[in-house]
Amino acid sequence: MATPAFALDVAKETEVNATPDKVWSTVGDFCAIADWHPAVASCEESDADGATQRTLSLEGGGSILEELIARDDEAMSYTYRILESPLPVANYESTISVLGEGEMSTLSWSGTFDAAEGATDEDATGAIGGIYDAGLASIAEKAAAM
Repeated sequence: MATPAFALDVAKETEVNATPDKVWSTVGDFCAIADWHPAVASCEESDADGATQRTLSLEGGGSILEELIARDDEAMSYTYRILESPLPVANYESTISVLGEGEMSTLSWSGTFDAAEGATDEDATGAIGGIYDAGLASIAEKAAAM
């Protein structure tokens, strides 16, 4: 039996000791993920029929092709989807956003998805949760240098 679209979700956030503008300047560029996520070795941005895409080369091999769906610099948020990936997910869509005032920020990363064929819900949520945790921890560590 097929799983309904977007049956699973993961949402993570972390407090960052830096202004929202500084955090957004670090994470807001679609291909900047290579600068702050420890699993991403490099990022190559491209255009496909007017859509912005990025190819992430992963540490240890493999790649992920993602497409930018929406971007709002004023709200400090962008949403993207995975087009091709070795991850145990399908129909993946995710949003990264920065909130806050003054010298503190909240960095939020959330996604909705299905488990890929042959994967369990736990495989899917565990993989995505681990990716989010690693990325958010890296940003929090870099906050002192912002």
